[in-house]
Amino acid sequence: MPVHIHTALSDQIVGWFPSLGATLFYLVVWGLVFAGTGLLIGAFIPFITGDSLVFAAGLIAASHSSEVNIVVMATGVGIAAWLGDQVGFTLGRHYGRPYLDKRKGKWIKTGIEKSEALFNAWGWWAVVIARFMPWARVFVPVVAGIAKMNYYKFFSANLVGALAWGTGLTLAGYYSASIPAVKNASYLIAGTFITASLIAGARIWLLNRRTR
Repeated sequence: MPVHIHTALSDQIVGWFPSLGATLFYLVVWGLVFAGTGLLIGAFIPFITGDSLVFAAGLIAASHSSEVNIVVMATGVGIAAWLGDQVGFTLGRHYGRPYLDKRKGKWIKTGIEKSEALFNAWGWWAVVIARFMPWARVFVPVVAGIAKMNYYKFFSANLVGALAWGTGLTLAGYYSASIPAVKNASYLIAGTFITASLIAGARIWLLNRRTR
């Protein structure tokens, strides 16, 4: 996302605080983070439920430290992000997969087989990296559930991704209020994860092509 768009959205979210107050602001931020992946709302409003939201939450904690505790906010964001992906995975595994298994189309069977192969080989990294990509973070947990990715691998990858993204970006917003360089660093980190995801995707494509 371009920096100026990210900044504009963050400023807009910061403007919510005066009308919400501390307690409701906590709940709104955590609820939106959870709903972004747990209820798939991030597919429609990815930026308001994603990076800009948690970054702005950190900014609010810095400017209203007497009302918003950064430890509580950052911990809550990480937990909400983790729970959202767990729900997405459960929906894919217990509802999405049985529904698709009943369909007779060859392309569905082929798609499931390819998804299973992909998540067996690269699932852990796919789940972690997807957290830093607006639309991918919504659909990857569901597809991982459909592909019957090993639950414990998903659990650990989801935990790492949720903490790195949710808690990490919230803290980046908090410290950027006093250390401007932190804001640029957060964009650099996100760009690194996106670049890594593109490289991983290219490797998977090449491996699949060689296999065929």
